[in-house]
Amino acid sequence: MNAAVATSVFGAFMVATVALGLLAVRGRGNRGRDGLAEWSVGGRSLGTVFIWVLMAGEGYTSFSYLGAAGWGYNYGAPVLYVVAYMSCGYAVGYVVGPMLWAYARRHGLVGITDMVAHRFGRPWLGALVAVLATVFLLPYIQLQITGMGVVVSTISYGAISLNWAYFIAFAVTTGFVVVSGLRGSAWVSVLKDVLVIATLGFLAFYVPMHYFDGYGPFLDRLVTEKSEWLTFPGHGDSGLGQAWFITTSFLNSLTVVIFPTTVAGYLGAKNADVLRRNAMWLPAYNVLLFVPMLLGMAALFVVPGLVGAESNLALFKLVVDSLPAWAVGVIGVAAALSSIVPMAVFMLVIGTMWGRSVLSLVPRWQQRQKGAAQTVVVAAGVIALVLTYTAPNTLVRLSLISYEGMAQLLPMVLLGLMWRRLTLLGAMAGLVVGVGVVCGLVFTENDPVWGVNAGIVALGANLAVALVVTYAGPREHDDRPDGDVLARDEPRERRETAESRKPELSGVGVSEASDAPAGA
Repeated sequence: MNAAVATSVFGAFMVATVALGLLAVRGRGNRGRDGLAEWSVGGRSLGTVFIWVLMAGEGYTSFSYLGAAGWGYNYGAPVLYVVAYMSCGYAVGYVVGPMLWAYARRHGLVGITDMVAHRFGRPWLGALVAVLATVFLLPYIQLQITGMGVVVSTISYGAISLNWAYFIAFAVTTGFVVVSGLRGSAWVSVLKDVLVIATLGFLAFYVPMHYFDGYGPFLDRLVTEKSEWLTFPGHGDSGLGQAWFITTSFLNSLTVVIFPTTVAGYLGAKNADVLRRNAMWLPAYNVLLFVPMLLGMAALFVVPGLVGAESNLALFKLVVDSLPAWAVGVIGVAAALSSIVPMAVFMLVIGTMWGRSVLSLVPRWQQRQKGAAQTVVVAAGVIALVLTYTAPNTLVRLSLISYEGMAQLLPMVLLGLMWRRLTLLGAMAGLVVGVGVVCGLVFTENDPVWGVNAGIVALGANLAVALVVTYAGPREHDDRPDGDVLARDEPRERRETAESRKPELSGVGVSEASDAPAGA
Protein backbone atom coordinates (compact mmCIF):
# COMPACT_ATOMS: atom_id res chain seq x y z
CA MET A 1 0.00 0.00 0.00
CA ASN A 2 2.81 2.43 0.88
CA ALA A 3 4.55 1.70 -2.42
CA ALA A 4 1.31 2.24 -4.38
CA VAL A 5 0.58 5.57 -2.70
CA ALA A 6 4.12 6.95 -3.04
CA THR A 7 4.55 5.87 -6.67
CA SER A 8 1.10 7.25 -7.58
CA VAL A 9 2.06 10.65 -6.19
CA PHE A 10 5.37 10.45 -8.06
CA GLY A 11 3.71 9.42 -11.33
CA ALA A 12 1.15 12.23 -11.17
CA PHE A 13 3.87 14.83 -10.72
CA MET A 14 5.94 13.38 -13.59
CA VAL A 15 2.93 13.73 -15.91
CA ALA A 16 2.49 17.30 -14.70
CA THR A 17 6.18 17.97 -15.37
CA VAL A 18 5.97 16.84 -18.99
CA ALA A 19 2.73 18.80 -19.49
CA LEU A 20 4.34 21.93 -18.06
CA GLY A 21 7.28 21.56 -20.44
CA LEU A 22 4.92 21.25 -23.42
CA LEU A 23 2.92 24.26 -22.28
CA ALA A 24 6.08 26.35 -21.97
CA VAL A 25 6.97 26.03 -25.67
CA ARG A 26 3.47 26.19 -27.14
CA GLY A 27 3.36 28.66 -30.01
CA ARG A 28 7.13 29.27 -30.01
CA GLY A 29 9.08 29.29 -33.26
CA ASN A 30 11.26 26.26 -33.85
CA ARG A 31 12.83 26.44 -37.27
CA GLY A 32 16.30 27.16 -38.56
CA ARG A 33 18.90 29.02 -36.54
CA ASP A 34 16.20 30.94 -34.69
CA GLY A 35 14.76 27.58 -33.68
CA LEU A 36 18.08 26.55 -32.17
CA ALA A 37 18.30 29.83 -30.20
CA GLU A 38 14.71 29.39 -28.94
CA TRP A 39 15.32 25.77 -27.95
CA SER A 40 18.82 26.16 -26.46
CA VAL A 41 18.74 29.60 -24.80
CA GLY A 42 15.01 30.28 -24.53
CA GLY A 43 15.08 32.84 -27.34
CA ARG A 44 17.24 35.05 -25.06
CA SER A 45 14.03 36.29 -23.46
CA LEU A 46 13.85 34.86 -19.91
CA GLY A 47 13.26 37.34 -17.11
CA THR A 48 14.59 37.58 -13.56
CA VAL A 49 12.33 34.94 -11.98
CA PHE A 50 12.90 32.28 -14.64
CA ILE A 51 16.66 32.88 -14.76
CA TRP A 52 16.80 32.78 -10.95
CA VAL A 53 15.02 29.45 -10.61
CA LEU A 54 16.82 27.97 -13.61
CA MET A 55 20.29 28.86 -12.33
CA ALA A 56 19.35 27.94 -8.77
CA GLY A 57 18.73 24.48 -10.20
CA GLU A 58 22.49 24.23 -10.76
CA GLY A 59 22.92 24.06 -6.99
CA TYR A 60 19.96 21.80 -6.28
CA THR A 61 20.58 18.54 -8.06
CA SER A 62 20.15 15.06 -6.66
CA PHE A 63 23.35 15.91 -4.77
CA SER A 64 21.26 18.14 -2.51
CA TYR A 65 19.22 15.21 -1.21
CA LEU A 66 21.77 12.42 -1.60
CA GLY A 67 25.36 13.64 -1.90
CA ALA A 68 25.22 16.54 0.55
CA ALA A 69 23.61 14.36 3.20
CA GLY A 70 26.08 11.58 2.40
CA TRP A 71 29.07 13.92 2.71
CA GLY A 72 27.68 15.27 5.96
CA TYR A 73 27.27 11.70 7.19
CA ASN A 74 30.78 10.61 6.14
CA TYR A 75 32.91 13.72 6.67
CA GLY A 76 30.99 16.61 8.21
CA ALA A 77 32.48 20.11 7.89
CA PRO A 78 34.27 19.72 4.50
CA VAL A 79 30.90 19.52 2.71
CA LEU A 80 30.43 23.24 3.42
CA TYR A 81 32.67 23.93 0.42
CA VAL A 82 29.52 23.65 -1.72
CA VAL A 83 27.92 26.69 -0.05
CA ALA A 84 31.23 28.57 -0.14
CA TYR A 85 32.07 28.12 -3.81
CA MET A 86 28.55 28.69 -5.08
CA SER A 87 28.15 31.96 -3.15
CA CYS A 88 31.57 33.19 -4.31
CA GLY A 89 30.77 32.03 -7.83
CA TYR A 90 27.65 34.18 -7.92
CA ALA A 91 29.79 37.19 -6.99
CA VAL A 92 32.16 36.43 -9.88
CA GLY A 93 29.15 35.88 -12.12
CA TYR A 94 27.90 39.39 -11.33
CA VAL A 95 30.82 40.64 -13.44
CA VAL A 96 31.37 37.79 -15.88
CA GLY A 97 27.74 36.92 -16.69
CA PRO A 98 26.80 40.25 -18.32
CA MET A 99 30.06 40.23 -20.30
CA LEU A 100 29.42 36.78 -21.75
CA TRP A 101 25.77 37.65 -22.38
CA ALA A 102 26.70 40.83 -24.29
CA TYR A 103 29.39 39.03 -26.31
CA ALA A 104 27.07 36.19 -27.30
CA ARG A 105 24.18 38.49 -28.16
CA ARG A 106 26.38 40.82 -30.22
CA HIS A 107 27.65 37.95 -32.36
CA GLY A 108 24.63 35.61 -32.30
CA LEU A 109 26.36 32.89 -30.25
CA VAL A 110 24.69 30.20 -28.12
CA GLY A 111 27.46 28.70 -25.95
CA ILE A 112 31.12 28.67 -24.93
CA THR A 113 32.12 26.59 -27.96
CA ASP A 114 30.75 29.36 -30.17
CA MET A 115 32.63 31.91 -28.11
CA VAL A 116 36.08 30.35 -28.35
CA ALA A 117 35.58 29.62 -32.06
CA HIS A 118 34.66 33.26 -32.67
CA ARG A 119 37.36 34.68 -30.39
CA PHE A 120 40.20 32.79 -32.09
CA GLY A 121 38.59 32.65 -35.54
CA ARG A 122 38.85 28.85 -35.76
CA PRO A 123 35.62 26.83 -36.19
CA TRP A 124 37.50 23.59 -35.46
CA LEU A 125 38.43 24.97 -32.03
CA GLY A 126 34.75 25.11 -31.08
CA ALA A 127 34.41 21.46 -32.12
CA LEU A 128 37.43 20.49 -30.03
CA VAL A 129 36.10 22.29 -26.94
CA ALA A 130 32.69 20.66 -27.51
CA VAL A 131 34.25 17.19 -27.43
CA LEU A 132 36.30 17.99 -24.33
CA ALA A 133 33.36 19.57 -22.50
CA THR A 134 31.18 16.57 -23.36
CA VAL A 135 33.68 14.25 -21.68
CA PHE A 136 33.41 16.35 -18.52
CA LEU A 137 29.61 16.74 -18.67
CA LEU A 138 28.60 13.14 -19.40
CA PRO A 139 29.46 12.02 -15.85
CA TYR A 140 26.97 14.57 -14.52
CA ILE A 141 24.22 13.07 -16.66
CA GLN A 142 25.12 9.58 -15.44
CA LEU A 143 25.20 10.73 -11.84
CA GLN A 144 21.79 12.39 -12.16
CA ILE A 145 20.37 9.21 -13.73
CA THR A 146 21.83 7.24 -10.85
CA GLY A 147 20.60 9.74 -8.26
CA MET A 148 17.06 9.85 -9.62
CA GLY A 149 17.06 6.06 -9.96
CA VAL A 150 18.01 5.67 -6.30
CA VAL A 151 15.26 8.13 -5.31
CA VAL A 152 12.58 6.37 -7.37
CA SER A 153 13.56 2.94 -6.06
CA THR A 154 13.68 4.18 -2.46
CA ILE A 155 10.34 6.01 -2.42
CA SER A 156 8.68 2.98 -4.01
CA TYR A 157 9.82 0.97 -0.97
CA GLY A 158 11.78 -1.27 -3.33
CA ALA A 159 8.81 -2.07 -5.59
CA ILE A 160 10.62 -0.47 -8.56
CA SER A 161 14.04 -1.98 -9.19
CA LEU A 162 17.08 0.21 -9.69
CA ASN A 163 17.40 -0.84 -13.36
CA TRP A 164 13.84 0.23 -14.14
CA ALA A 165 14.29 3.40 -12.08
CA TYR A 166 17.36 4.32 -14.15
CA PHE A 167 15.36 3.87 -17.36
CA ILE A 168 12.50 6.01 -16.04
CA ALA A 169 14.97 8.77 -15.21
CA PHE A 170 16.45 8.62 -18.71
CA ALA A 171 13.12 8.42 -20.56
CA VAL A 172 11.39 11.26 -18.71
CA THR A 173 14.33 13.64 -18.97
CA THR A 174 15.26 12.91 -22.58
CA GLY A 175 11.71 13.25 -23.84
CA PHE A 176 11.24 16.40 -21.81
CA VAL A 177 14.38 18.22 -22.99
CA VAL A 178 14.00 17.27 -26.68
CA VAL A 179 10.55 18.82 -26.76
CA SER A 180 10.79 21.79 -24.41
CA GLY A 181 14.42 22.96 -24.39
CA LEU A 182 15.68 25.61 -21.98
CA ARG A 183 12.34 27.43 -21.66
CA GLY A 184 10.59 24.26 -20.50
CA SER A 185 13.38 23.61 -18.00
CA ALA A 186 12.88 27.12 -16.60
CA TRP A 187 9.12 26.58 -16.19
CA VAL A 188 9.61 23.22 -14.47
CA SER A 189 12.27 24.83 -12.25
CA VAL A 190 9.49 26.93 -10.71
CA LEU A 191 7.60 23.76 -9.70
CA LYS A 192 10.83 22.16 -8.52
CA ASP A 193 11.82 25.16 -6.40
CA VAL A 194 8.43 25.34 -4.71
CA LEU A 195 8.74 21.68 -3.74
CA VAL A 196 12.43 21.97 -2.73
CA ILE A 197 11.79 24.96 -0.47
CA ALA A 198 8.70 23.33 1.05
CA THR A 199 10.22 19.88 1.63
CA LEU A 200 13.63 21.01 2.90
CA GLY A 201 11.96 23.64 5.10
CA PHE A 202 9.68 20.97 6.53
CA LEU A 203 12.49 18.47 7.10
CA ALA A 204 14.63 21.13 8.79
CA PHE A 205 12.05 21.29 11.58
CA TYR A 206 10.59 17.79 11.47
CA VAL A 207 13.71 15.61 11.79
CA PRO A 208 15.26 17.33 14.86
CA MET A 209 11.87 17.48 16.60
CA HIS A 210 10.88 13.91 15.76
CA TYR A 211 14.17 12.19 16.58
CA PHE A 212 15.82 14.50 19.15
CA ASP A 213 13.01 16.63 20.67
CA GLY A 214 14.50 19.79 19.16
CA TYR A 215 17.66 21.39 17.87
CA GLY A 216 19.13 21.92 21.34
CA PRO A 217 19.38 18.22 22.26
CA PHE A 218 20.47 17.33 18.71
CA LEU A 219 23.31 19.87 18.61
CA ASP A 220 24.39 19.05 22.17
CA ARG A 221 24.66 15.41 21.22
CA LEU A 222 26.48 16.26 17.99
CA VAL A 223 29.07 18.38 19.82
CA THR A 224 29.53 15.81 22.57
CA GLU A 225 29.63 12.59 20.55
CA LYS A 226 30.59 13.63 17.00
CA SER A 227 32.80 16.69 17.44
CA GLU A 228 35.20 15.38 14.78
CA TRP A 229 32.51 16.04 12.16
CA LEU A 230 32.43 19.77 13.07
CA THR A 231 36.07 20.66 12.33
CA PHE A 232 38.50 20.25 9.45
CA PRO A 233 39.48 17.87 8.00
CA GLY A 234 36.27 16.24 9.22
CA HIS A 235 35.77 12.61 10.11
CA GLY A 236 38.38 10.08 9.05
CA ASP A 237 41.58 10.44 7.10
CA SER A 238 39.97 12.34 4.24
CA GLY A 239 42.73 14.86 3.55
CA LEU A 240 40.00 17.51 3.16
CA GLY A 241 41.60 20.13 5.38
CA GLN A 242 41.62 23.90 5.36
CA ALA A 243 43.98 24.22 2.36
CA TRP A 244 41.77 21.86 0.35
CA PHE A 245 38.65 23.78 1.38
CA ILE A 246 40.11 27.15 0.35
CA THR A 247 41.58 26.00 -2.97
CA THR A 248 38.49 24.00 -3.93
CA SER A 249 36.16 26.89 -3.12
CA PHE A 250 38.36 29.29 -5.11
CA LEU A 251 38.74 27.00 -8.12
CA ASN A 252 35.07 26.06 -8.31
CA SER A 253 33.89 29.66 -7.86
CA LEU A 254 35.84 30.57 -11.02
CA THR A 255 34.91 27.43 -12.92
CA VAL A 256 31.17 27.65 -12.29
CA VAL A 257 30.89 30.92 -14.24
CA ILE A 258 32.18 29.29 -17.47
CA PHE A 259 30.49 25.93 -16.92
CA PRO A 260 28.47 25.32 -20.13
CA THR A 261 25.24 24.89 -18.17
CA THR A 262 25.78 28.17 -16.30
CA VAL A 263 26.53 29.96 -19.57
CA ALA A 264 23.29 28.55 -21.02
CA GLY A 265 21.48 30.25 -18.13
CA TYR A 266 23.34 33.51 -18.80
CA LEU A 267 22.47 33.51 -22.48
CA GLY A 268 18.80 32.84 -21.80
CA ALA A 269 18.40 36.21 -20.05
CA LYS A 270 16.61 39.02 -21.83
CA ASN A 271 19.15 41.60 -20.65
CA ALA A 272 22.30 41.93 -18.57
CA ASP A 273 20.53 43.54 -15.62
CA VAL A 274 18.57 40.32 -15.11
CA LEU A 275 21.88 38.56 -14.51
CA ARG A 276 23.07 41.20 -12.04
CA ARG A 277 19.88 40.96 -10.00
CA ASN A 278 20.10 37.19 -10.22
CA ALA A 279 23.67 37.18 -8.86
CA MET A 280 22.56 39.25 -5.87
CA TRP A 281 19.64 36.99 -4.94
CA LEU A 282 21.02 33.52 -5.65
CA PRO A 283 23.26 33.28 -2.53
CA ALA A 284 20.14 33.51 -0.35
CA TYR A 285 18.94 30.27 -1.93
CA ASN A 286 22.09 28.50 -0.75
CA VAL A 287 20.89 28.68 2.85
CA LEU A 288 18.72 25.64 2.11
CA LEU A 289 21.82 23.57 1.36
CA PHE A 290 22.62 23.55 5.07
CA VAL A 291 19.53 21.38 5.67
CA PRO A 292 20.62 18.12 3.95
CA MET A 293 24.16 18.62 5.27
CA LEU A 294 22.91 18.93 8.84
CA LEU A 295 20.36 16.12 8.49
CA GLY A 296 23.07 13.86 7.12
CA MET A 297 24.86 14.30 10.44
CA ALA A 298 21.56 13.70 12.28
CA ALA A 299 21.37 10.34 10.52
CA LEU A 300 24.59 9.32 12.30
CA PHE A 301 22.49 8.75 15.42
CA VAL A 302 19.35 7.33 13.78
CA VAL A 303 20.79 4.99 11.13
CA PRO A 304 24.44 4.40 12.14
CA GLY A 305 26.74 2.13 10.21
CA LEU A 306 25.95 3.19 6.63
CA VAL A 307 29.01 2.59 4.46
CA GLY A 308 29.96 3.28 0.84
CA ALA A 309 27.09 4.26 -1.45
CA GLU A 310 24.56 3.56 1.32
CA SER A 311 25.62 6.79 3.05
CA ASN A 312 23.98 8.73 0.21
CA LEU A 313 20.64 7.40 1.44
CA ALA A 314 21.12 8.88 4.91
CA LEU A 315 18.43 11.55 4.48
CA PHE A 316 15.94 9.31 2.67
CA LYS A 317 16.20 6.60 5.31
CA LEU A 318 15.02 9.17 7.84
CA VAL A 319 12.16 10.13 5.51
CA VAL A 320 10.99 6.62 4.61
CA ASP A 321 11.18 5.37 8.20
CA SER A 322 9.13 8.15 9.78
CA LEU A 323 6.75 9.79 7.28
CA PRO A 324 3.50 8.60 5.66
CA ALA A 325 3.69 7.30 2.09
CA TRP A 326 2.15 10.38 0.47
CA ALA A 327 4.74 12.63 2.14
CA VAL A 328 7.52 10.27 1.01
CA GLY A 329 6.13 10.59 -2.52
CA VAL A 330 6.14 14.40 -2.44
CA ILE A 331 9.70 14.56 -1.09
CA GLY A 332 10.70 12.02 -3.72
CA VAL A 333 9.21 14.23 -6.43
CA ALA A 334 11.23 17.21 -5.17
CA ALA A 335 14.40 15.10 -5.25
CA ALA A 336 13.54 13.69 -8.70
CA LEU A 337 12.91 17.15 -10.16
CA SER A 338 16.23 18.18 -8.65
CA SER A 339 17.72 15.56 -10.96
CA ILE A 340 15.54 16.20 -14.01
CA VAL A 341 16.11 19.96 -14.32
CA PRO A 342 19.93 19.99 -14.16
CA MET A 343 20.13 16.76 -16.18
CA ALA A 344 17.94 18.36 -18.84
CA VAL A 345 20.22 21.40 -18.99
CA PHE A 346 23.35 19.21 -19.20
CA MET A 347 21.85 17.25 -22.09
CA LEU A 348 20.62 20.43 -23.74
CA VAL A 349 24.08 21.99 -23.57
CA ILE A 350 25.79 18.91 -25.02
CA GLY A 351 23.26 18.85 -27.86
CA THR A 352 23.70 22.55 -28.54
CA MET A 353 27.51 22.33 -28.54
CA TRP A 354 27.52 19.46 -31.02
CA GLY A 355 24.71 20.82 -33.18
CA ARG A 356 26.30 24.25 -33.44
CA SER A 357 30.05 23.57 -33.30
CA VAL A 358 30.64 19.98 -34.47
CA LEU A 359 27.91 18.74 -36.80
CA SER A 360 27.49 22.19 -38.35
CA LEU A 361 30.93 21.67 -39.93
CA VAL A 362 29.21 19.08 -42.14
CA PRO A 363 27.52 21.03 -44.97
CA ARG A 364 24.25 19.09 -44.97
CA TRP A 365 23.76 19.74 -41.22
CA GLN A 366 24.35 23.50 -41.34
CA GLN A 367 20.69 24.35 -41.88
CA ARG A 368 19.45 21.64 -39.50
CA GLN A 369 21.28 22.62 -36.34
CA LYS A 370 18.33 22.19 -34.01
CA GLY A 371 17.55 18.72 -35.35
CA ALA A 372 21.21 17.78 -35.02
CA ALA A 373 21.27 19.07 -31.44
CA GLN A 374 18.16 17.09 -30.50
CA THR A 375 19.65 13.93 -32.00
CA VAL A 376 22.80 14.40 -29.92
CA VAL A 377 20.67 14.87 -26.79
CA VAL A 378 19.14 11.44 -27.28
CA ALA A 379 22.54 9.91 -28.09
CA ALA A 380 24.17 11.43 -24.99
CA GLY A 381 21.36 10.16 -22.79
CA VAL A 382 21.59 6.66 -24.27
CA ILE A 383 25.38 6.55 -23.75
CA ALA A 384 25.04 7.64 -20.13
CA LEU A 385 22.23 5.12 -19.53
CA VAL A 386 24.10 2.21 -21.13
CA LEU A 387 27.24 2.97 -19.12
CA THR A 388 25.12 3.26 -15.97
CA TYR A 389 24.11 -0.37 -16.53
CA THR A 390 27.35 -1.80 -17.92
CA ALA A 391 30.26 0.21 -16.49
CA PRO A 392 29.06 2.51 -13.71
CA ASN A 393 32.51 2.97 -12.23
CA THR A 394 33.89 4.37 -15.51
CA LEU A 395 31.86 7.56 -15.46
CA VAL A 396 31.83 7.79 -11.68
CA ARG A 397 35.62 7.86 -11.85
CA LEU A 398 35.53 10.47 -14.60
CA SER A 399 33.25 12.58 -12.39
CA LEU A 400 36.21 13.11 -10.09
CA ILE A 401 37.84 15.28 -12.75
CA SER A 402 34.70 16.91 -14.17
CA TYR A 403 34.95 20.24 -12.34
CA GLU A 404 38.73 20.20 -12.17
CA GLY A 405 38.92 19.33 -15.87
CA MET A 406 36.43 22.00 -16.88
CA ALA A 407 38.52 24.51 -14.92
CA GLN A 408 41.27 24.06 -17.52
CA LEU A 409 39.10 25.98 -20.02
CA LEU A 410 39.35 29.13 -17.87
CA PRO A 411 42.40 30.65 -19.63
CA MET A 412 41.03 29.96 -23.11
CA VAL A 413 37.55 31.30 -22.33
CA LEU A 414 37.87 34.05 -19.71
CA LEU A 415 41.42 35.22 -20.29
CA GLY A 416 40.98 34.93 -24.05
CA LEU A 417 37.85 37.11 -24.04
CA MET A 418 39.50 39.77 -21.88
CA TRP A 419 43.10 39.85 -23.20
CA ARG A 420 43.76 40.29 -26.92
CA ARG A 421 47.40 39.21 -26.65
CA LEU A 422 46.62 35.57 -25.74
CA THR A 423 47.42 33.45 -28.79
CA LEU A 424 45.70 30.31 -29.99
CA LEU A 425 48.95 28.35 -29.61
CA GLY A 426 49.36 29.58 -26.04
CA ALA A 427 45.77 28.75 -25.08
CA MET A 428 45.99 25.29 -26.67
CA ALA A 429 49.36 24.48 -25.06
CA GLY A 430 48.05 25.52 -21.64
CA LEU A 431 44.88 23.46 -22.09
CA VAL A 432 46.82 20.31 -23.03
CA VAL A 433 49.15 20.69 -20.04
CA GLY A 434 46.33 21.48 -17.61
CA VAL A 435 44.15 18.53 -18.65
CA GLY A 436 47.17 16.23 -18.61
CA VAL A 437 48.22 17.29 -15.11
CA VAL A 438 44.75 17.03 -13.60
CA CYS A 439 44.12 13.60 -15.16
CA GLY A 440 47.51 12.38 -13.99
CA LEU A 441 46.96 13.55 -10.41
CA VAL A 442 43.39 12.30 -10.10
CA PHE A 443 43.90 8.89 -11.70
CA THR A 444 47.01 8.24 -9.59
CA GLU A 445 44.93 9.10 -6.51
CA ASN A 446 46.92 12.23 -5.71
CA ASP A 447 43.94 14.53 -5.24
CA PRO A 448 44.32 16.40 -2.92
CA VAL A 449 48.02 16.88 -3.63
CA TRP A 450 50.11 18.56 -0.94
CA GLY A 451 46.82 19.19 0.83
CA VAL A 452 45.35 21.32 -1.98
CA ASN A 453 42.91 20.68 -4.80
CA ALA A 454 44.63 18.98 -7.76
CA GLY A 455 42.65 21.11 -10.19
CA ILE A 456 44.20 24.35 -9.00
CA VAL A 457 47.69 22.89 -9.37
CA ALA A 458 46.80 21.93 -12.95
CA LEU A 459 45.29 25.37 -13.59
CA GLY A 460 48.48 27.03 -12.37
CA ALA A 461 50.53 24.94 -14.81
CA ASN A 462 47.99 25.65 -17.55
CA LEU A 463 48.16 29.41 -17.05
CA ALA A 464 51.96 29.45 -16.80
CA VAL A 465 52.37 27.52 -20.06
CA ALA A 466 49.78 29.68 -21.84
CA LEU A 467 51.60 32.88 -20.85
CA VAL A 468 55.08 31.57 -21.68
CA VAL A 469 54.04 30.31 -25.12
CA THR A 470 52.10 33.50 -25.84
CA TYR A 471 55.00 35.81 -24.98
CA ALA A 472 57.69 33.59 -26.52
CA GLY A 473 55.83 32.91 -29.77
CA PRO A 474 54.92 35.24 -32.63
CA ARG A 475 52.03 37.65 -32.39
CA GLU A 476 48.89 36.53 -34.18
CA HIS A 477 47.57 38.77 -36.93
CA ASP A 478 43.88 39.54 -36.65
CA ASP A 479 42.39 42.55 -38.43
CA ARG A 480 39.18 42.55 -36.40
CA PRO A 481 38.73 45.44 -33.94
CA ASP A 482 38.73 44.76 -30.19
CA GLY A 483 34.95 45.11 -30.07
CA ASP A 484 34.59 42.05 -32.31
CA VAL A 485 37.09 39.93 -30.40
CA LEU A 486 36.88 40.82 -26.72
CA ALA A 487 33.95 40.70 -24.29
CA ARG A 488 32.85 44.08 -23.03
CA ASP A 489 30.07 45.04 -20.63
CA GLU A 490 29.18 48.60 -21.48
CA PRO A 491 28.06 51.02 -18.73
CA ARG A 492 24.29 51.19 -18.39
CA GLU A 493 24.11 54.80 -19.56
CA ARG A 494 25.91 54.05 -22.83
CA ARG A 495 23.87 50.88 -23.37
CA GLU A 496 20.55 52.61 -22.82
CA THR A 497 21.56 55.48 -25.10
CA ALA A 498 22.59 53.07 -27.86
CA GLU A 499 19.37 51.09 -27.55
CA SER A 500 17.19 54.20 -27.60
CA ARG A 501 18.89 55.48 -30.77
CA LYS A 502 19.05 52.20 -32.65
CA PRO A 503 15.56 52.32 -34.28
CA GLU A 504 16.12 55.89 -35.50
CA LEU A 505 19.58 55.24 -36.90
CA SER A 506 18.78 51.94 -38.55
CA GLY A 507 15.58 53.08 -40.16
CA VAL A 508 13.64 49.99 -39.05
CA GLY A 509 10.69 49.58 -36.79
CA VAL A 510 11.05 49.25 -33.05
CA SER A 511 9.86 45.65 -33.04
CA GLU A 512 12.44 44.69 -35.67
CA ALA A 513 15.24 46.47 -33.86
CA SER A 514 14.44 44.72 -30.59
CA ASP A 515 14.88 41.35 -32.27
CA ALA A 516 18.26 42.18 -33.79
CA PRO A 517 21.44 41.19 -31.99
CA ALA A 518 22.86 43.96 -29.85
CA GLY A 519 25.50 45.86 -31.78
CA ALA A 520 24.27 44.55 -35.13
